[in-house]
Amino acid sequence: MLEVRGLETAYGRSQVLFGIDLAVGAGEVVSLLGRNGMGKTTVVKSILGLTPIRAGSIRFAGEAIHGLPAHRIARRGLGLVPEGRRIFANLTVRENLVATAASGRGGAAPWHYERVLALFPSLAARAGHYGGQLSGGEQQMLAIGRALMTNPRLLILDEATEGLAPLVRAEIWRCLQALKAGGQAILVIDKNIAALSRLADRHIIIEKGRVVWQGNSAALASAGELRQRYLGV
Repeated sequence: MLEVRGLETAYGRSQVLFGIDLAVGAGEVVSLLGRNGMGKTTVVKSILGLTPIRAGSIRFAGEAIHGLPAHRIARRGLGLVPEGRRIFANLTVRENLVATAASGRGGAAPWHYERVLALFPSLAARAGHYGGQLSGGEQQMLAIGRALMTNPRLLILDEATEGLAPLVRAEIWRCLQALKAGGQAILVIDKNIAALSRLADRHIIIEKGRVVWQGNSAALASAGELRQRYLGV
C-alpha cells in the first residue's frame, strides 16, 4: 500500500533523512523505532507532504504521491494522529469529529460519528465539551477518532501514548489492537517496545536518518544488544 524508496529530506542545508526505505502492506501494522531526534517524525512529514523531499519516491496504492500538496495526499486515504494531538480546542468533541468526516473508501465498515464513540465510550459522555476541556487522554482519543473519521486506508500515529497515564495508554493500545483486527493498515511511532511487539507485524529502526534494522517481533525480542544500541536510553 505504502512504498518509500531512497527518501532524502533536509531542512535548509541540514539533511535529516538519508535513503530511507520502508513499506506498509494492506492490513499490516509497522512500527518505526529510534531514539528522539533520529528522523522518525520527519519520515512521517515527508510521506504526508508536510516537508518537501530532496530525493527518492513515495508511492501509495501504486501511485506516486511525492510532490503533491498535503491536502491531496490526505484525500488519497492517509490519516494522521500527530504528535501533540493538535485537536481543535475551541470546538466540541462532536464538532472535532464531524469537521474531518469523509465518506468511506469501499470498506465494509466505514467510520462515522457513532462508531467512533463506540470505540471510545468515554468521549460519548463528553460530546458537548470543548476540546480544551478534555483531559490529555481524552484529547488523544479524540485525535485518533478524528483521523478515523477521514476513513483512512493507512493510519499513521506519531507518539500516540506519550505522556499519558498507564490506564489511558492501555486503552489506546486496546483501540489499536481492535483496529488491526479489523484490517486497518497502521504505521506507528512509539517508545513502548513491549506493546509494539504485541501489535506490529514488522519493525523498522532508524538511526541518524538511516534504516539500520528491520524485522518481526520475534527477531526484535531476540536482539537484545541491538535494542540497547539503538533504542536504549
